[in-house]
Amino acid sequence: MILEVPTKELTRRIQAVAVETSVPYTQADAKAHREKHREDRDELGRLRDEFYDSLFARADALFELTDALLCAGEPVRTLVELSLTGEHRRGHGALYDGLGCGRIDFDRLRRSLSTLTLPRDHDGRIVLAVDISAWLRPDAPTSPQRAFCHVYGRGKNAAQLIPGWPYSFIAALEPGRSSWTAVLDAVRLHPDDNETAVTAIQIRDVVTRLQESGQWKEGDPDILLIFDSGYELARMAFLLADLPVVVLGRMRSDRVLWFPAPPPGRTGRPPRHGAEFRFAEHQSWPTPAATTNTGTDRYGTATAQAWNRLHPRITHSGSWAEHPGPPPIVEGTVIRLTVDHLPGDRNPTPVWLWFSDPDVGAGEVDRLWQLYLRRFDLEHTFRLFKQTLGWTAPKIRSPEAADRWTWLVIVAHTQLRLARPLAEDLRRPWEKPAPPRRLTPARVRRGFSRIRQAMPCPASAPKPTRPGPGRPTGSKNSRLAPRYDVGKRRTTDNDGSKRRRRTG
Repeated sequence: MILEVPTKELTRRIQAVAVETSVPYTQADAKAHREKHREDRDELGRLRDEFYDSLFARADALFELTDALLCAGEPVRTLVELSLTGEHRRGHGALYDGLGCGRIDFDRLRRSLSTLTLPRDHDGRIVLAVDISAWLRPDAPTSPQRAFCHVYGRGKNAAQLIPGWPYSFIAALEPGRSSWTAVLDAVRLHPDDNETAVTAIQIRDVVTRLQESGQWKEGDPDILLIFDSGYELARMAFLLADLPVVVLGRMRSDRVLWFPAPPPGRTGRPPRHGAEFRFAEHQSWPTPAATTNTGTDRYGTATAQAWNRLHPRITHSGSWAEHPGPPPIVEGTVIRLTVDHLPGDRNPTPVWLWFSDPDVGAGEVDRLWQLYLRRFDLEHTFRLFKQTLGWTAPKIRSPEAADRWTWLVIVAHTQLRLARPLAEDLRRPWEKPAPPRRLTPARVRRGFSRIRQAMPCPASAPKPTRPGPGRPTGSKNSRLAPRYDVGKRRTTDNDGSKRRRRTG
């Protein structure tokens, strides 16, 4: 039987063969490709072994739960559905028992994540984004340690305070536009915690681990910390002044800063502050120290203006209430960024940034606001955590179990990042092909089950067992779970005196 091939199809095949024969593909290139593939596979295998070794109790159940999270084809809606996957060889009782009674060495996991290959900027700088994401639990009165989480609404003035567990995340950002980040740490904030103090301690621990693992060495560029609005940037720069870090963050558009104080006069108290710089009043703006205009494909022309040596007025209140001596002067550089338009033809408003270095040139101003835009890559990670990996889907009662599930999600996301060069593009028919090593996390998760087949599984096989008798038929639970209030429980002396006066 003779098969007739259309002329266009025959021409395409001939051209493809001609291209393949014309491209030089030496044996050395094939060997380098195999070597790189083996290194990527070995790094993923080391992380899996280190993760299993950090599980002290219910290790097999927690490890298989993480594999089920990675190999489940659909987004995670409920926790019990993960027990139906082939990678989870145990029953659903072991799943909940692992989260409720398991033990994880979080410090060992943090050290393991710090030793992995991290993304860096073009000049070799490590860029870390810091942000808080909330696990909302408004309908869980029996769950302790819930705080009021600030949630932004879609409409104007639609922000709300909803009970939940807030988590502070630190992740390393990639240089280009990407939906990938390398999550290094997560800490749950308690209701009585000072967010600035806890975040500063968390950053100090992360930077220390990066130094101990050799990720940062003497002579390397300072680590850049990027914050969104809501953080006390001056306080953060003051607390981390002894570390090789610089702080970059966004400020509200109604802030007021001050220039350095003028020379003292012959009489009177020497001034601590100079002229005012009001963000909302352009009459108070002097000539900027640097002005740049950059053309972009998404925002049109981006204009950045920078003013050096500006500081906020610090008083003994808030996080500075217990500061000994006079309040310090923390100077930095203010950057005002304006663009022509935003996607969707919205009217853009200026963005105000504060950088902890008081002397910044024109060349660095452009680089700083571009690095700040990379901070929004962390929002893609939060969306993946919640909508695909089901971070906030389980109805867990205890915060300790929530911490275990959070770290299982972080380890799963890290395995996806390490498996990115090993995954195939299993795209849907309506999806566009992705360039090599540029797959999205969702596409890597589609093919992770194939990658897992070639990886060793340290978890042991389940033992045959029978389910327990459970609660007798007709009996009721006589021990009701206690209920907990939401928010801070710590009171000050002033609050106590007012309460005594009211009751007396």
